Amino acid sequence: MSPISFLSHFIGGAVGGSVSLPLAIILGTFILEDPTAVIVGMLAANGTIGVPVALFSLYAGIIVGDIGLYCLGWFASTHPRLKLYGDHELALPFRTWLETRFVLTIFWARFIPGSRLPTYAASGFFRSPLSTFILTAVVATSVWTTFLFYAAYWFGNITSEWLAYERWSIAGAFLLALFLIGRHNLLAYQAKKNDPDTEADTRAQ
Repeated sequence: MSPISFLSHFIGGAVGGSVSLPLAIILGTFILEDPTAVIVGMLAANGTIGVPVALFSLYAGIIVGDIGLYCLGWFASTHPRLKLYGDHELALPFRTWLETRFVLTIFWARFIPGSRLPTYAASGFFRSPLSTFILTAVVATSVWTTFLFYAAYWFGNITSEWLAYERWSIAGAFLLALFLIGRHNLLAYQAKKNDPDTEADTRAQ
């Protein structure tokens, strides 16, 4: 069973429960955030989940997960051996980058697949301001998660007469496309950042 199928069955099985449904959505965000937002949006389009409950549960689960990653990094920094890696000169460029562009880095990590875990954990590891981290994460979540939810909600409405297999296959393809686009942009950015010619041109300007 694919992760999306598992999540759809897991969340769908909790429909009707005033406590179990929000809890299932929150737990779903801990497993896979974006697929959970899409699944919940499509279920809301079917009328099986109320929009307020769906959005509140998504926001709560994602923010709690973000703070959890921050705390994971913070606790890791308390380990003497791990702390040595944080003080190593190899980590200095990333630490400097995070400190000088903290808000933008945290914000854009929400939109780049695969970058949230290391970025948010590093924020805790380097003891970045927690209040700024939470505020930035909340703003980024309100933008990205709301977009995914309503995109899925709109898609669910216009495909209400389609077969379930067709709907979920297209939803899965949409998520895969988002991941590939985000990964491509991240790799292109890293290549540009590490290109000596580009850095030389930047310094010359």
